[in-house]
Amino acid sequence: MTADPDDGELIARSLDGDADAFVEVVRRHEATVGAYLARRVGRGPAEDLLGDVWVAALGSRASYDRSFSDAGPWLLGVAHNTLRRHWRSRPNEEPVADVTGMASGWDPWAAVDDRVNVESVLRQALALLRPQQREILTLVAWEDLTVAEAGRAIGIPPGTARRYLHEARMALRNAPGMAALLADQNTVKEAN
Repeated sequence: MTADPDDGELIARSLDGDADAFVEVVRRHEATVGAYLARRVGRGPAEDLLGDVWVAALGSRASYDRSFSDAGPWLLGVAHNTLRRHWRSRPNEEPVADVTGMASGWDPWAAVDDRVNVESVLRQALALLRPQQREILTLVAWEDLTVAEAGRAIGIPPGTARRYLHEARMALRNAPGMAALLADQNTVKEAN
């Protein structure tokens, strides 16, 4: 029984003309890359952008460092760059939906709960981070990459990635509202 080829081998095969080899790389990583995009732009736009990621990855696969057996961080880097192009291409201000047709007396705040408050505080704290700090933090926390892999995904050395992660963690601890949020979370853990 032979072992499955790693991503580096599959990319090499695809460069030699084996079209199915790159399809296998896509199959291995489509859920992870799709989830990465969806967390940043929502499911609908993520589905559109996912195709752009695969086209860009196919076109740039010759630059892939085949000494890495896992193409996941590289593909997340391609997705990161695709997102940056997407955000730059959007108008500065999105139009607001017409709310004049809503029923009078409709109160959207009845559905607001503690989770929304937690998400709001966290979103505001993340917005205060520098973009590379935020990206390293989310790649490590949400995408389960190592710090070195996260650095590779956005094209920075591992030491710089570690520094950005440390700075992001310190900034989050000191962000407005985070101290209370962390204290509340600790109280909930202790009660359970």
